[in-house]
Amino acid sequence: MRGRDFVATFRGHRVPNVNFIGRKAWWFSLSGAFVLLSLIGLFARGLNYSIDFKGGSQLEFPNRSGASVSDYETVMRRFGVAEAQVTIVGANTVQIRTRSLTELGFGTIAAAPSPSVSPSPSPSPSPSPSPSASASASPSPSPSATASPSATESAPPSPTASPPALVLPTLKGDQLRSALATVAGISTNEINEQDVGPTWGSTISRKALTGLLIFLLLVTIYITFRFEVKMAVAGLSALGHDLIITAGIYALVGRQVTPATVIAILTILGYSLYDDVVIFDKIKENTESPTLVARDTYSGVVNLSLNQTLMRSVNTSLVVLLPIGSLLLFGGATLKDFAFALFVGVASGTYSSIFVAAPILSVLKEREPRYQQIRARATQRAARPGLRESGTRDGGEREPARLASVDGGTARPTGSGSQRQRPASAARKKRKPQGKPKPRRR
Repeated sequence: MRGRDFVATFRGHRVPNVNFIGRKAWWFSLSGAFVLLSLIGLFARGLNYSIDFKGGSQLEFPNRSGASVSDYETVMRRFGVAEAQVTIVGANTVQIRTRSLTELGFGTIAAAPSPSVSPSPSPSPSPSPSPSASASASPSPSPSATASPSATESAPPSPTASPPALVLPTLKGDQLRSALATVAGISTNEINEQDVGPTWGSTISRKALTGLLIFLLLVTIYITFRFEVKMAVAGLSALGHDLIITAGIYALVGRQVTPATVIAILTILGYSLYDDVVIFDKIKENTESPTLVARDTYSGVVNLSLNQTLMRSVNTSLVVLLPIGSLLLFGGATLKDFAFALFVGVASGTYSSIFVAAPILSVLKEREPRYQQIRARATQRAARPGLRESGTRDGGEREPARLASVDGGTARPTGSGSQRQRPASAARKKRKPQGKPKPRRR
């Protein structure tokens, strides 16, 4: 596609001609690979739930040293709590949410030796030799007598004299508080710690699941009443596709699942269905023309509808993704979790509306006997290109003209909608005289 055609297509001045339905096997294979990879992530790694689901500890203290979030995250990773949420509230207040510090267990710390203990004790004094002994020993000096003073003067300290360093077991939580206080430039007494219970418990999860089931039931009833049941099946299939892929990507990248994530996923449900309804409405509008369906078959009409709504779906998604991308890049920790789920869900919803929902609808509708007959006749017409279409039958389908002999062997086409051919002489009409008629003579 040339640059000028691309710009015209993007601005809606030109309808693209992409064979979406003809390549539905490729789209189904790609979606299947995404779903399989997401399921592997969900069952192999699982979701990383935040303390709102599991409970934990919340630390709050002033940041007098002006350290950044990354400095505190480095300390948390050093103690094995890399999943901790670090937030700087206001100008100089740090808030850390992590799992309970008592779960960190015990650590060891080496205690310094006591300064009262002498590292090299003095050797015991040896008895001084008597003058007689020294006099008698002078003519025949003994080797041991001459070595004794030197040994006494340069005796090395005994290794058993210094006591070993004491190793004291301490809680890792206390060590973590001390490290955080050092980074923040405060004392450990200024750290305010609170044990937080799970705010998103089993009761809230059960109510959320009940609300989700009611939502899906109402959506099914609405799409069935507004369009038909097979469109509802296609829309719900695309919706499940989006939810599985969003949750699987969360599991694969290891992001924490917070209440903001759940809210974002619920928002994805509405947006994905909105895009599906726009495409379904165009399909319903085009399939109300029997001539168009008879000429292109149901799959061809679905493909035409997709091309007509393609740029509308793409442009709408871009308008939504741009602010979400800004939140993802420049937002805080809580906003980033919310924006990440929205970004993945909106992108997946746009893909599924075009490449999943519409092809599934095409497959379901082509199994109906009516559209099977239309496809069979379309295949026959394609195999016999010499047939000329004229007239309509069976609700608007064009039928080939048939020739019959009349009036001395001349042939004329017959069939519904065909017109009788008149000879050229019969088609001529008497021309009226121009001007005023002349008066008659009596």
